Amino acid sequence: MPRLFPILMIVVLALGACGERDEPPRALTVDREAAASSKAAAADNAAYIEPPELEIPFHKETLDNGLTVIVHEDHKVPVVAVNVWYKVGSKDEKPGKTGFAHLFEHLMFNGSENFPGEYFEPFQRSGATDMNGTTNNDRTNYFETVPVGALDMALWMESDRMGHFSGAISQEKLDEQRGVVKNEKRQGENAPYGKAFDTIAESTFPPFHPYSWTPIGSMEDLDQASLEDVKQWFADYYQPANAILVIAGDITVDQAMAKARQYFGAIPSTSVPPRLKNWELPVQPNKREILFDQVPQARIYKVWNVPAIGSKEEDALDLLASLLANRKNSLLYRRLVRDEQVATNVSSFYYGRQLAGQLIVVVDVKPGQPLEKVEELLNEELRVFAQKGVNVEELRRIKQSEFAELVKGLEKNGGFGGKSDILARSEFYYGDPAALIDGLQEYAEVSAAEVQEVANRWLKADSYTLIIKPKPEYSSTSQEVDRSKLPAVDKTVELELPQQQAFTLDNGLKVVLAERHDTPAVFMNLQFRSGAAVDGDKPGLASIAARMLSEGAGDYDSLQFSAREEELGANISAGSGLDYNSISLSALKNQLEPSLDLLADVVTKPLFAEEDLVRVKSNRLDAIAQEKAQPQGLAMRTLPPLLFGEQHPYGSPLTGSGTVEGVEAIGRDDLVAFHETWVRPDSATLTVVGDVTRKELEPMLNKAFSGWKAPRKALPEVNISAVDRPQKARVYLLDRPGAQQSYIMAGLVMPPWRPEGAEAFDAMADIIAGKFTSRVNMNLREDKNWSYGARAVSLDTVGQRPYILFAPVQTDKTAPAMRELLKEYRDFLGDQPVRENELADYRDDEVLKQSARYQTKGQLLSGISWLVEKGLPPEYLAEYPQRVASLTQPQVEAAAREFLAPDQFTWVVVGDLDKIREEVEALDIGPVTVIGEQ
Repeated sequence: MPRLFPILMIVVLALGACGERDEPPRALTVDREAAASSKAAAADNAAYIEPPELEIPFHKETLDNGLTVIVHEDHKVPVVAVNVWYKVGSKDEKPGKTGFAHLFEHLMFNGSENFPGEYFEPFQRSGATDMNGTTNNDRTNYFETVPVGALDMALWMESDRMGHFSGAISQEKLDEQRGVVKNEKRQGENAPYGKAFDTIAESTFPPFHPYSWTPIGSMEDLDQASLEDVKQWFADYYQPANAILVIAGDITVDQAMAKARQYFGAIPSTSVPPRLKNWELPVQPNKREILFDQVPQARIYKVWNVPAIGSKEEDALDLLASLLANRKNSLLYRRLVRDEQVATNVSSFYYGRQLAGQLIVVVDVKPGQPLEKVEELLNEELRVFAQKGVNVEELRRIKQSEFAELVKGLEKNGGFGGKSDILARSEFYYGDPAALIDGLQEYAEVSAAEVQEVANRWLKADSYTLIIKPKPEYSSTSQEVDRSKLPAVDKTVELELPQQQAFTLDNGLKVVLAERHDTPAVFMNLQFRSGAAVDGDKPGLASIAARMLSEGAGDYDSLQFSAREEELGANISAGSGLDYNSISLSALKNQLEPSLDLLADVVTKPLFAEEDLVRVKSNRLDAIAQEKAQPQGLAMRTLPPLLFGEQHPYGSPLTGSGTVEGVEAIGRDDLVAFHETWVRPDSATLTVVGDVTRKELEPMLNKAFSGWKAPRKALPEVNISAVDRPQKARVYLLDRPGAQQSYIMAGLVMPPWRPEGAEAFDAMADIIAGKFTSRVNMNLREDKNWSYGARAVSLDTVGQRPYILFAPVQTDKTAPAMRELLKEYRDFLGDQPVRENELADYRDDEVLKQSARYQTKGQLLSGISWLVEKGLPPEYLAEYPQRVASLTQPQVEAAAREFLAPDQFTWVVVGDLDKIREEVEALDIGPVTVIGEQ
């Protein structure tokens, strides 16, 4: 039985073995006749939940060269998702040559024989979105979503690196990407708990088992990878017969298949290496290890070896993990975090893979609590649960929540979790694109007894099977594609957004509605002025208030509230920024009215229970300690008061968590006062996107919010005073002894956002440091191999905007990296201003990207909410492509001169001062201060 979908990005889906077949178009949907019979049989199953009615029509066909092609039509917006899965992952490596699959994924973005430039370049001037590549134990995939007019370009590029790549692999490119991957590994290991999963893999699987190493591999193996090794890897695994191509979006089956044959049909396949299908389940090791790391609190990982994906226990194992943790009502969270308060977080997941699965529980021990006591409580709860812990109602709520998330996630064609991803994943693990959706009925039927049996039984298993099939014969077509140049990209963008309907409720609340009826779901966002800017002498108040809104409201305490959300398949959350707080709701259409009642309770009747506040504050203080243990978090906490001053509304940490003193001072009366002052209908706006009409919605809202009235007292003014930039750059150092990397951050105060010239500012910021191909990132990552990535962002605030440049670099390159960053900005303002080709690429990419920018209801909701926040008319979004298309070099150069001032940067550098201080001081870019030094 296939599980519904992964809990974590690292968790992959199920194993399947099915012969290749050509199929006519078919609906990826539950078999209603079989489902009806199944439902009748499940009548006595108290844990049964009826699955949603879903379909993803598809066509599957295998080309003569062995390439599996799957096509899905979706004409909602003029974009097409392309997803290529290669049946090779880190499990196909050999000891001593680990990291090859992941290293090769990086190499595949370095251009091909017929396009030797950066792979991202044509996509970044063609409006591509959701573009990436990933590698895990079992497979490697590459994907992008492009406007319809860019599909030929995308298929040309994907087919060129599938069939014409070996000659493009040079020693120079291998060394460059080897350096990038090693920096990625350093960055991961430099983070708290960064070595946990490497250690788990080595300790839970025997030597030479394909899962005894992680996809990133070892430094030693990466150093030893030769050019010949890499080319052989490509020859063995990157061929059509070892790949799956999914084309999903605004295209017909006939068009898609014709393009698949045109671009991929002439690529030959040879003999694909044997594919591992099974491996004996390793015996669970009885082993205990202790590691030491720079972390603020202890963390417990408990791991059991369990069956692989595709086993009959798969769904029960997945549900078991959700019963144990991840939710407020889950067993371990209730006992350890809420009741005993000995932990700040508990998570659990079934880590399923082709050859073996693992059940993993992670507990963050609260500082000051004895580790032995927490372990004893954890073990006690697991023992009791294995005997009699499964609750039928909890099991039903979990299923309903999972189904709701699946429905909401099917709006996208591309990217993680999109329809193309589901089709490819189903085909890869089961040999059937319909497998995951067809399995929803089985998932719905899993009984409490089955989950209890799995909890009581594991962990023991022994099995090994070897499957040998006749060697297939492949042939390729004689048709060739013109590979002397890229196909032209059609730059026509027709962006049709739903009409916005504005109306006011009886209580004065402004509502903006955009109807979109593609899936039976509704998304809402209630935004109101407040945020960290109104925290005053208690930094963290606005974010704590937002956090407490999900801790119970109306007649529901915190756990009852969470249970009610699950029962409805709804999700209510609150967020806090610098200038605004918001409360959001996502709900199924058929549960909209009771979901609105629950939202109204949150808005009008939050409980702010004392016991919950004590726990939330305690966990927030632990989170602040976590931030201070991470180089990035430490820099984000340190920079704002240096830019704006400690008493300024924007002087609080960029993490939004507040300060220790501020959080400790917050009491229930503060939350009540915050709520009464800021959460009021006369100063808020509710934005709604989804499967609902004004005729349906307006009476529901008036009824739900009938008791919410505006107070007589006027809304307080929020004063965001202006600050001056320093006359000269300043450098602040924070010591992190033994750090493998330095975290460089530089800040600059910018004028407030205004619509005039906004497009020129964005183009300037993107070209210098805002995207992957920016000058800053190309310098430090691609040219120098000193960093895994360097970028800059400008925060969207009501007052002056903080502009933040960040670059984690290897320790010995700290001062040289700062010198290079300054050089790039000075050159940009000096004799190397924006080039016409840079601006042309930006214009093309930004204009064409609009095709996919509002694909999901969440994306559209975010865009309309931003318009509301800025007080802009609805047509502002529709006219955006024309404004970008008309940008000129003088406009962008003027924006650079107006906004950029690298010699006024405030620098914060976190690293090993014994190794970096002397060289940083020698740069002489401004006074150097060591924070914390007496």
